[in-house]
Amino acid sequence: MQKLREAGNRQTSIAMGEYNGAEYIGMNDSSTPRQNHSRKVSVLPLIFLIFYEVSGGPFGVEDSVRAAGPLLALAGFLIFPLIWSVPEALITAEMGTMFPENGGYVVWVSSALGPFWGFQQGWMKWLSGVIDNALYPVLFLDYLKSGIPALGGGGLAIVGWVAVLLGIFSILPFVVMGFISIPKLSPKRWLVADIHTVDWNLYLNTLFWNLNYWDSISTLAGEVENPKKTLPKALFYALILVVLGYFFPLLTSTGAIPLHRESWTDGYFADVAKILGGVWLGWWIQGAAAMSNMGMFVAEMSSDSFQLLGMAERGLLPEFFARRSRYGTPLVGILFSASGVLMLSWLSFQEIVAAENFLYCFGMILEFIAFVRLRVIASATPRPFKIPVGTVGAVLMCVPPSILICVVLALSSLKVAIVSLAAVMIGLILQPCLKYSEKKSWLRFSVSDDLPDIHTAAREDETLID
Repeated sequence: MQKLREAGNRQTSIAMGEYNGAEYIGMNDSSTPRQNHSRKVSVLPLIFLIFYEVSGGPFGVEDSVRAAGPLLALAGFLIFPLIWSVPEALITAEMGTMFPENGGYVVWVSSALGPFWGFQQGWMKWLSGVIDNALYPVLFLDYLKSGIPALGGGGLAIVGWVAVLLGIFSILPFVVMGFISIPKLSPKRWLVADIHTVDWNLYLNTLFWNLNYWDSISTLAGEVENPKKTLPKALFYALILVVLGYFFPLLTSTGAIPLHRESWTDGYFADVAKILGGVWLGWWIQGAAAMSNMGMFVAEMSSDSFQLLGMAERGLLPEFFARRSRYGTPLVGILFSASGVLMLSWLSFQEIVAAENFLYCFGMILEFIAFVRLRVIASATPRPFKIPVGTVGAVLMCVPPSILICVVLALSSLKVAIVSLAAVMIGLILQPCLKYSEKKSWLRFSVSDDLPDIHTAAREDETLID
């Protein structure tokens, strides 16, 4: 069995986007533990995969203006990333380079808290991802309906490069719309705010949904070329791209047309484009929305299915989840994730966002606990990227997003809370049932020989302390 080579006190902290050369190696050799199943993902495709895991463009941010007005919407997409996106991206960079394998956050939690909680993390984050993916057919239809009202009734490397092309196509019309809007900008429109009429539940859910899922890329770490160096760099550039991709279209759109808050709902950017540039620009925005939702759907499907593969490789799921096609894609994981999307796509956009956020919050709490605990019990384990703060700093960094999680949960509707808590209870029951099935040999479980022992480093750290 392999392990993480401990680096003692020689390890130094580095800035995001840099690499200190630490290796993820085996006990008996110096080779990387990952098998070369397929062509690996490089930096540029990885940036756009993260972009589509998190954002995909400003489609879906319109509700923030309807909920709170231009001033709070603009302020939210500048302040919220500092409270939530930056800490989540930093933790993903550190943990993702510490454990560069497809299990991602499941492996982090399993290493820190044990396999039971690792399974709960995998269950909640997978279900959250499936719910999230059900949004994109709904969002695509909303944009299509803005142009056709009659419709109102009704190989990972390749994926990475497709994401690059889709990303350029999705962003470009907003750049054009921004330049067209310049003569019509009225800065006083940006200052409109009425604190007494803010729909805080809709506002926070919209911000939260549009700026989370930075950790999802960790479930693809085993498919990334040199993840120790590539992952932090890609997260850094993707963070900049996502924030600008939200803020710039909101800034130009709210400043260029009179405010009608009730009109600002998903799909409204296409109407803004028609007002500013004509029908051709409106259709371009609608086409970009279609491409964006396709990119988000594929990126989320990749993350969800590779997460299941990674859990199977760790023995947390039956080993048939680890089956790959000849192109290296997780066949069973794709089938399970796609079936979940089909069952949920009949719900409304706002209902899906609220349910997804609720489950996602529980998963993030486990991630924060795992991050801090691994700083304590495995402090000497090499981290090719390490956030330059100590244990106290790590705890303090998790406080603001944890408070935000509590606020989002508190504002959830009773219906969403009941459904989400029922889903959590299913996970608590499902894990013992799977273990019983393993004991009775009804299902076959196995741990991949290519993976390191995620508990060895922590045990060695404890030995050094003693």
